Amino acid sequence: MILDKFKLDDRVALVTGASAGLGAAIAVALAEAGANVAVHGNSRTPDATCE
Repeated sequence: MILDKFKLDDRVALVTGASAGLGAAIAVALAEAGANVAVHGNSRTPDATCE
């Protein structure tokens, strides 16, 4: 798979809009590629979390 060659070890990524949808998926993909990910999102539900 092409993402096997996409390594972000020792990199930092900031993802805005990461509380759901595309932003959350991008944050997960960056973390799986080895990046340290900081996320920011705005959700109207008080129990929304991003793991």
